[in-house]
Amino acid sequence: MAATPYDVAMSAALEEARGALATGDVPIGAVVLDPYGEIVGRGRNVREAAADPTGHAEVVALREAARHRDEWRLDGCTLVVTLEPCTMCAGAVVLARVAKLVFGAFDDKAGAVGSLWDVVRDRRLNHRPEVVSGVLAAESTDLLEEFFRQQRAERSIRTD
Repeated sequence: MAATPYDVAMSAALEEARGALATGDVPIGAVVLDPYGEIVGRGRNVREAAADPTGHAEVVALREAARHRDEWRLDGCTLVVTLEPCTMCAGAVVLARVAKLVFGAFDDKAGAVGSLWDVVRDRRLNHRPEVVSGVLAAESTDLLEEFFRQQRAERSIRTD
């Protein structure tokens, strides 16, 4: 299978996701690319580590990119994330004026970019980014499945 233009960026997002494992956070990672393809923001889930309900990888990466650009509008930028964004993160993508959203695996339980809802393509909103899905989806899915398999095994050991 031929590499897509987003494989390198998704690999960086997967590396961020692996970093979340050290803190017991769900392994989701994200990077923001500027219009020239340079990474200007990185994020990983930090909900557990920071005790922050908004500590999703996408929000962390968007905040870092906005600080880097000294501007909340991320016009021309691309958000690359390992898992389909939830409603909060999809809303943040719209509000930040991200030009393109690229994600790996679909999230049938909480996805807001086509699975349960489609926030980013809602015609009632004033901004609708281009969406590319399925980039390195198997790698993203494998990482998440392994994490949750380990979580279930640990719970089972504690309850025995």
